[in-house]
Amino acid sequence: MNIVVLDAATLAGVDLSPLHAFGTVTTYEYTQPSEVNSRIQQANIIISNKVQLNATNFAIASDLKLICVAATGTNNIDLVAAKDAGIAVTNVAGYSTPSVVQHTFTLLGNLMSNIHRYAADTKQGAWQNSKMFCRLDYSINDIAAKNFVIVGYGNLGQATAKVAEAFGAKVIIAERPNSKATRSGRVTFEEAMQIADIVSIHCPLTPQTENLFNEKTLSLLPKHAILINTARGGIVNEKALADALAANQIAAAGVDVLSIEPATTDNPLITYQGDNLMLTPHTAWASHESITRLIQGIADNITSFLDGGQHNRVV
Repeated sequence: MNIVVLDAATLAGVDLSPLHAFGTVTTYEYTQPSEVNSRIQQANIIISNKVQLNATNFAIASDLKLICVAATGTNNIDLVAAKDAGIAVTNVAGYSTPSVVQHTFTLLGNLMSNIHRYAADTKQGAWQNSKMFCRLDYSINDIAAKNFVIVGYGNLGQATAKVAEAFGAKVIIAERPNSKATRSGRVTFEEAMQIADIVSIHCPLTPQTENLFNEKTLSLLPKHAILINTARGGIVNEKALADALAANQIAAAGVDVLSIEPATTDNPLITYQGDNLMLTPHTAWASHESITRLIQGIADNITSFLDGGQHNRVV
């Protein structure tokens, strides 16, 4: 098998040896759209995290049998064209759950205890010049006893809920917005926003969730609320969030994802300078252990495909 990895840089140098058992592995750190055709022409298997593949590419790669998406989302692949061309497509789900949950609470813990501000001040000599043994310049708050609202109660939402409960928070599961019925154990979306101390987003980006957190939604939150988004950037309207933070309409936000990535220099959250925002560059998923699980998941998908199985088949 000729296996081509189109964006190996997204795998952070983690050992790819599980893939070498299947044949020759050719890796490219990055692949521009203009480079795709020449690189996949002889491929039997393509591994891509975010490189887009479409019917034009499939027509060039006449020996292509399988596309392994090195992620859960498959929106970078034209699935209809792949099916028409007789090309199987797989993804990997669940590999990043521990990493995302850890990142969620890392953002939250920093914001609730203002660790980022205390650390910065200490580097500038504030503690060294303190008149008492500690510094109490910024508020420090417990997660315990807070209303912890989860938006999106799949595997990630459920895993986040367990950790929130371990901290002593009261977990509240928000119903889908505009839902005609409220399922048992859930609270209407609007009510959940109004009573939230913390909101953690874990739903997929769909037409129903795009811009879910907008000026109107953010206005429902209490002024002391903290919003965490480790899901998808398009779920939160970035200008509305920046405005809400600047006006102290909500207390703080931790954001790992933006609507356009890599970030653009004019993104409202990139240009925002307030201390009540922590912005990380889509790294919640990317622990070493997470990527190791991802690579093994890809290898398992290839094994299943070669054995005639359907493991993690999207197409």
